[in-house]
Amino acid sequence: MTVETSRDDIRISSQNGPVFAAPPAEASNLPDIVSALRTLSELEGLTEDDYVWIATHCTERVGADGAIVFSENEPSHHLNFFLRGEVLVHRRNAGPVALFMGRTGRITGKLPYSRMKAWAGDGIAWGSFWSLDLHEDLFPAMLSAVPSMAQRCVWILLDRVREFTRADEQTVKLIAVGKLAANLAHELNNPASAARSAAGTISSNLDRDDEAKYNLGYLCQSEEELDAYLAWLAKVRSHIDNHGGSRSVDQLATSDHEDQLLNWLEARKIPNAWTIAPILAEAALPIELLETLASVVSPSVLNLAIGDLAGLVRTQRAASTVVASTTRIFDILSAIKNYSYMDQAPIQEINLAQSLENTLAMLGSRLKQVTVEREYDPNMPTFKAFGSELNQVWTALIENSLDAMGDRGVLRLSTKLKGRMVFVEVWDDGPGIDPALIARIFEPFFTTKPVGAGLGLGLDVVQRVVSKHFGTVSVESKPSSTCFQVRLPLDRMQIY
Repeated sequence: MTVETSRDDIRISSQNGPVFAAPPAEASNLPDIVSALRTLSELEGLTEDDYVWIATHCTERVGADGAIVFSENEPSHHLNFFLRGEVLVHRRNAGPVALFMGRTGRITGKLPYSRMKAWAGDGIAWGSFWSLDLHEDLFPAMLSAVPSMAQRCVWILLDRVREFTRADEQTVKLIAVGKLAANLAHELNNPASAARSAAGTISSNLDRDDEAKYNLGYLCQSEEELDAYLAWLAKVRSHIDNHGGSRSVDQLATSDHEDQLLNWLEARKIPNAWTIAPILAEAALPIELLETLASVVSPSVLNLAIGDLAGLVRTQRAASTVVASTTRIFDILSAIKNYSYMDQAPIQEINLAQSLENTLAMLGSRLKQVTVEREYDPNMPTFKAFGSELNQVWTALIENSLDAMGDRGVLRLSTKLKGRMVFVEVWDDGPGIDPALIARIFEPFFTTKPVGAGLGLGLDVVQRVVSKHFGTVSVESKPSSTCFQVRLPLDRMQIY
């Protein structure tokens, strides 16, 4: 079972330090202990003598709500029978999630045949706690006195593996969803904010534009002057469409052009020249076009026409921003669908390059200061695979590289086909992995990240998914060059 809460919410301390579960001041009566043991479903069917043997060879522990039952990495030597209360098990590097609950009426701890050596998390009592503990030195005696405990312990071990596997998978999914949500929030926020701002600009310009057009029509002294202005305006629109859609790359040239426009506007006493000049400079409007306008309209019309022109440029640029922003949002949504293989069967024909690109799209907010080099084999065929799970592999490997580089550096993605084997490589120029740790990086819950920054499950998931596809994953690392290589067979995929 998983719940979301903070460690501060479940761990309590006294003024003298943490409170630990401990033997009671007075031992419980044997009939009361036997009665409590009978409530454990996993012991159902034992004889009275069996219950008495367990009750007389165990030691008791009790604790108040919030008491520490066991601590992470502390050696485990006992089989535990939980008679009252519940225990929440929290891994210290799991952040605010991944809490597993041991309930009343369960058997846990170190079991016969188990390779467990230490506790995998901190166990905190939830409610009044009471347990019986059987030391591992008594396991042979227990199996001799209560033979059925051998089979019962094997069942418990199998159930424990299934429960923890499900919990770990849920934790990985929660973390993946959280990261995806954070990336999407960042990616969608920029175009959404730009579209909202641009829409506001268009809305505020509409009334002013209507008034300006009315005044222009009123001030023009003849139809010829009005026709000349409208013809000139058509040329300006065409110029903006062809040249003024984006800010000039040459900022120095734009600044010089703005100064020239400002001088021209001020020489003709155009109101608010200092605000109009930057707008016309961004549209790359040549002074020659302004000279043409000045030659065909009167000074009073010129003043109003220039202001109207600035409003037109603002509106057109805002409309372009809305179009570009909404297009970007649709591109992101399309990338999400492709990344998750939404509305598709679990097994698809995978285009490897596209799969990697979909993953990069999901991590776009972290790539702003990263140079991504792509070396995709153009002859790579498609193959059958679990598409969404392979994307989890690429996500975990690329995120590891970005973490190592601090989100700045060179990331290289490579795909190669050698015979009937697909090779995918993820390179980064980070500091590399300590040689003493390379042998452990694929172990579950092993992580070099600070407490709360990672569960140590990313590379474990990579290995499990790759193994599911009958492939292998390996790593080579030295300073400024770390490579994770995934090998996937083409032919074995056909068994799906």
